[in-house]
Amino acid sequence: MPFQKGDYILLEYTVVDKDDNKVVETTVEDKAKEAGIYRPDEVYEPRLIIIGETKLFEPLEQAIMNSSEGQEITVEIPPDKAFGQRDPSKVRVISIREFYRYGKLPRVGDVVEVNNQQGRVVSITGGRVTLDFNHPLAGKTLIVTAKVIKKLETTEDKVKYIIKQYIPRIEINKVRVELGEGGSIVTIKLPIETLFMENIGTIKARIADDIGSRFTGVNKVVFVDEIEIKREAETKPAEAKAEEKQAESKPETQQAQQSSQ
Repeated sequence: MPFQKGDYILLEYTVVDKDDNKVVETTVEDKAKEAGIYRPDEVYEPRLIIIGETKLFEPLEQAIMNSSEGQEITVEIPPDKAFGQRDPSKVRVISIREFYRYGKLPRVGDVVEVNNQQGRVVSITGGRVTLDFNHPLAGKTLIVTAKVIKKLETTEDKVKYIIKQYIPRIEINKVRVELGEGGSIVTIKLPIETLFMENIGTIKARIADDIGSRFTGVNKVVFVDEIEIKREAETKPAEAKAEEKQAESKPETQQAQQSSQ
């Protein structure tokens, strides 16, 4: 069944630069390693996409809406539907002295910020730095291979993957989501390790705000910190256990004689 706007889906995809047949982005770990773009800090798994809301290339979005769960699609994205054509006016040359004030000299390939714009260092010659403020993929035709791994049907599952957008490394099977009061209250239990995350309070506030904006019937989001107390069972010394076992194995008459002596 085709998808429609507003559907929550988990999308697996790989983006290839058609000109040089190089993978530029992927959600599949093995493909990232094969392409030499693997990053240990990246989480490789299908991404949450809200059709019509998550920013996608228009041809890709249309192809997804006409596909079905588990169906692999391949879409060619021309530059004007991707990152636009290259604009020569966005290539600028500035004095290297501009970087001295920041105490860091640029290197070719670095991405730097100048006047609130990000540019890539193309060359450094004679005290002058050439910066390219075009998107790295501007002017490129892209080939996107994608597959909808799963459509999320329940509010509970949708909330879990919203949480994962804020805490990417969280294990989804450790997140508990319950709806109460006719769906107006969402109760969330996160794994205990999240208690030690930096700025976890701010993250929870942002999650609650996001849930409230997406689900108009929700009036309250409750986070429950559940900590299980583990106690070691009381054990007797090995010597005492051995003596008890030995005593239990003696005949009753022998034990009686020993007690009378």
